[in-house]
Amino acid sequence: MKATAAVLNGPNQAFSIEEIDIDPPRDDEILVSIKAVGICHTDLVLASGELGNAFPAVLGHEGAGIVEVVGKDVTKVAVGDKVLLTFTSCGHCLSCSSNEPAYCQDFFPANMGCVRHDGSTRLHRGETAIADNFFGQSSFAAKAICGERNVVKVDPEADLAALAPLGCGVQTGVGAVLRSLKAKAGESLVIIGGGTVGLSAVLGGVIAGCSPIIIIEPQDTRRDLALSLGATHAIDPSTGDTVDAVRGIVPAGADLVLDSSGFVPAVEPAVNMIANRGRLGLIGVPNKLDAMLPVPIMQWITIGGTVRGIVEGDSNPDEFIPELIELKTAGRLPIERYTTTYPLSDINQAVEDAHNGKCIKAVLLID
Repeated sequence: MKATAAVLNGPNQAFSIEEIDIDPPRDDEILVSIKAVGICHTDLVLASGELGNAFPAVLGHEGAGIVEVVGKDVTKVAVGDKVLLTFTSCGHCLSCSSNEPAYCQDFFPANMGCVRHDGSTRLHRGETAIADNFFGQSSFAAKAICGERNVVKVDPEADLAALAPLGCGVQTGVGAVLRSLKAKAGESLVIIGGGTVGLSAVLGGVIAGCSPIIIIEPQDTRRDLALSLGATHAIDPSTGDTVDAVRGIVPAGADLVLDSSGFVPAVEPAVNMIANRGRLGLIGVPNKLDAMLPVPIMQWITIGGTVRGIVEGDSNPDEFIPELIELKTAGRLPIERYTTTYPLSDINQAVEDAHNGKCIKAVLLID
């Protein structure tokens, strides 16, 4: 069958809107007609080629759409269901068996390998194979194939464009605070970076009852937005030492520090921001695989500090995405305040706007 897709033909190139061929779904796969898909920072990291992925490729991993075809072994969804797509997992390793699919032992190859587990691809342009299966979906396209592990059924009346960002960026930011760092009411929270994940972490902090909630972000519009969403303080890192600024607000240090930027010069000071028994969470994906964070060992032994990596906010999507939808319905996740929609044909403009700060979360709409 044919489908329109945004194809990336090489690293750091513009996306090309093309008609491609897509194979029918296998017995354990689901074909989804994509109606909306968010653009995430991880898409842009893969687009750079720094992670060694193949080209041409179709990316996209915050898909939302309507089930069009189900394989004969699929029982979770049916034709006509509205669904959100999210990260995938193997379903049988120790982590998956322990209800922790975000830490699937095959997470990297399953989500960023851009091929099926058997090395095959579902997308083609004539005789040329197109790398796909990005996060088990490759949803920068009018049609995407996923599996039961990374599809979540939603209400028939759901606004798919409004919910698409829950598939990765929002669940990562909110989940990092609520699930990964297990924030408690009254704990102080510092968030580095005011993009989609960082602003979602602000909302997670508000839900958890954290106080104060401090955002470190160079763009004034994002700082202002974070304050309007519930942050109590905003720090411009260009005006001075961020450690001094944080400790000027919480002299004993912050209970929780969360990096959503992946920008090493912004992350490095975080090791000196935490309080005794403080927790530092790393979410932001750096542009280099060999990025390092120096930790002062004696200092951290003395204060009992913890640093940990966070994947997808420790989400189990079948449980957590419905919780996020309930929070959004209740008005506690106003992610529409940092979402801008574009037609799929304007994907390059959306990426440019995200780079230059004109938008925070871009969501592509597909007819």
